[in-house]
Amino acid sequence: MLGKKGQYGHQVWFVVLISSLLCFLLLFSSDRSFLSGGGGGNSGVTFFVDNYENSINTRKPKSLPSAGSPNKTIGSAPVDKGSLLKANSTARDREVPNDGLSPPDVTVGDKSDDDSVSPTNQSSEHASLDVGLDGDPCSGRFIYVHDLPSRFNDDLLRKCESLTRGTTVNMCPYIENLGMGPAVADSRGVLLNNSWFRTNQFQLEVIFHNKMKQYKCLTNDSSLASAIYVPYYAGLDISQYLWSSNISVRDATAFDLVGWLSGRPEWRRMSGRDHFLVAGRIAWDFRRQADDPSDWGSKLMFLPQSQNMTMLSVESSVWNNDFAIPYPTYFHPSKGAEVAQWQDKMRNQERKYLFAFAGAPRPELEFTIRGEIINQCLASNGKCKLLNCSSSTNNCDDPVNVMKVFRSSVFCLQPRGDSYTRRSTFDSILAGCIPVFFHSGTAYVQYVWHLPRDHTKYSVFIPLDEAKKVSIEPILQSIPENEVLAMREEVIRLIPRMVYADPRSKERNFDDAFDVAIKGVLERIGKVRKVIVSGGDPSIGFAEQNHQKFNFPRSDPEKRERKRLAREILYAAGSRIGQFL
Repeated sequence: MLGKKGQYGHQVWFVVLISSLLCFLLLFSSDRSFLSGGGGGNSGVTFFVDNYENSINTRKPKSLPSAGSPNKTIGSAPVDKGSLLKANSTARDREVPNDGLSPPDVTVGDKSDDDSVSPTNQSSEHASLDVGLDGDPCSGRFIYVHDLPSRFNDDLLRKCESLTRGTTVNMCPYIENLGMGPAVADSRGVLLNNSWFRTNQFQLEVIFHNKMKQYKCLTNDSSLASAIYVPYYAGLDISQYLWSSNISVRDATAFDLVGWLSGRPEWRRMSGRDHFLVAGRIAWDFRRQADDPSDWGSKLMFLPQSQNMTMLSVESSVWNNDFAIPYPTYFHPSKGAEVAQWQDKMRNQERKYLFAFAGAPRPELEFTIRGEIINQCLASNGKCKLLNCSSSTNNCDDPVNVMKVFRSSVFCLQPRGDSYTRRSTFDSILAGCIPVFFHSGTAYVQYVWHLPRDHTKYSVFIPLDEAKKVSIEPILQSIPENEVLAMREEVIRLIPRMVYADPRSKERNFDDAFDVAIKGVLERIGKVRKVIVSGGDPSIGFAEQNHQKFNFPRSDPEKRERKRLAREILYAAGSRIGQFL
């Protein structure tokens, strides 16, 4: 009897053990980092990348502020819930054209079966907030623009010669044409129409501000506003002092700005959580946490008031109030017909090169494979086109040179540079050239409002470690032609939402990168407002460091395979348990 009891005791413990395993599997089978594709082998392209945050090794703050640090998120002030509801539901009588209307040849927004994020999906939660009872299309979309003192924007443009201290670049020509830069005088048969400019990659904040001036749902009544825009040229401002060892000088304007904002009545309504700011540089240029003069950048985004705002920039960080939006390209169409014409040209373009790379070697950067890419390109027997962007040449400052190379190539290689992202990514998309990425931080985890979740639809991913071991050429050659054509069509379809239309145009009839960004901002602030109205704490999760934010995104096939494997494991474990019941 005792022997039999002992036997059953072992079986019970086994059942408990297997049950625990089942719970573990059920808990993590839906987690995007549970199963990784590719394993540890080196065969072809795999789909596993370490957490983005853990791989950041440049310009990153040393640690988060401690509980006693002055750099903490400001708590919520008393809120007038009626005022908040008014911002969502009060309509304003005015005639507003349909921004979503586009000519038949321009593919704008998402297809019915696309899986892009919700700001571009009119069935999302935002759609329930942006139309009032009277049907005014501006309800839930009104934006109030702070009239900042000129020292925060216009004065910076007036002293443009000082914007690039420490470098040899003259920024003055690039502020022409509302930030688009000088018009391309001679396209040499490469470009179309007169919508091409020599746009500098750091002019986003100027272009965005000028486009905001033409936004159809502006209001002078801040109580109607669903969002409040802060037109501070943060990137241009810090570019004057980035190489200065005096951190007080680097931070002075940032402190001045948040002091001005926090004293305004608009700030007190939601403690600034309905405010947003657009910076023309990467977020790490504004996230210096320590007061060590050798550390990079300013501390703008770590100031308490800033942590209550939504921050847009060309490259985001691992904090929840950071969002990346596209770099400005050279193409600034004034109407949808120009976009359609360019898309058709790219569809019919002959592409004689398998792949291309535009860039410089950057041997001082240990974490990039640019040197290896250049070597492989030179050894490709004409299958790769290399555009040398070293400082001794002006090759890549000319949009004609860049577009001529990219439009003639099937794939465009996009390794990281000083930071994870590149303006070249958007130049390649503009040319209908399929981007090839080597790190998830270059695009996939960055431009979540503008790019489809399924990265396999429009790009190729070769993990950095594998790219150092294998030849890129055979990987690209092995992709079936029908898949290449499908990816190219998806890339061309994305063009409208990658460009910033000419701020001067009043004829535009398609959603561009600006419109997609505004939808994302309004949706985010709308969710925060609902939390406040329901009595919740809006500070929770608003600006915290998020260890999951930059997990590598899985494609639909990968998700299905992960679920299939999880089901097989659960079935096998369940069968094993059944033997003891």
